[in-house]
Formats: sequence, C-alpha cells, structure tokens
Amino acid sequence: MSRIYWDTMLFVYLLENHPVYAKRVQQIRSRMNERHDRLYTSAFTVGEILTGTYKAGDAASAKQIRDFFEGPFIEIIPFTLAAADHYAKIRSQHRISPADGIHLACAAQVGTDLFLTNDASLNDKTIPGIQFIAPLDTNLF
Repeated sequence: MSRIYWDTMLFVYLLENHPVYAKRVQQIRSRMNERHDRLYTSAFTVGEILTGTYKAGDAASAKQIRDFFEGPFIEIIPFTLAAADHYAKIRSQHRISPADGIHLACAAQVGTDLFLTNDASLNDKTIPGIQFIAPLDTNLF
C-alpha cells in the first residue's frame, strides 16, 4: 500500500471527463484500488476546483464536488503550521509557484510515497517527505 498525492489537475480531468486525460486518470485510480493505495490531496485542491463552479453560479455542481471529496476514498490534508513550514522551505529552495508549493508542502507533511502530477516542471524536484514525483504518464501503474 502506497500513499499517493494527486495534484489538482488529475481531479479536474476525472471530474470533467477530459477527452485526453480522463481515461488515464481512471486507469490509475483503478490500479490504486487494486493495490489498496491511499489517495491524498489538500484542502487547497478542493478550493481550486470549486472556484470555477462558484464563478459559474453552479451551486449544484459545487455540492457534487464537495460530496465527492468528502467520500471515503480521499484523505484531505489541511494546510497546517507544519505544512506552512514545509512550504517556506520548498519555496526558498525551488522556483515554483505558490500553488505548487502548497501542494508539495501538504504532500510532504504526511510523507507521501508518490506525488502524481501533469505539471512537467515539478518532475525534477526533490522534496523531503515525498519519495517520488512522477508525471501522469508514469509506468508505475
């Protein structure tokens, strides 16, 4: 069993049934279920995804998204003082966006085995608390 953190876009691909990436994300999630891997993401992810629905005034979709993230299959990591410390260290050592820093800090806070992203700029980063950062097309699944 591995602890796997998904970056926001993987959830977007899944929830919006993206024509290119949704099938791959579904395959990864299926394989994770078979292996009994644990799926993690941050509360920040939920906020990023909900933003579009609130801009569109779509309260029903916002509720569906909140319900999806409240399900038993995803552990939501809060941005705590410990995460803030990770964030500061990460941002001081790497040239990354604040959003990416929050994701990496939350993943590092819980000691994830794999940080899965479709952001190629993160693939070469070494972050204490995260064993591996891998792209969506990784052969690990």
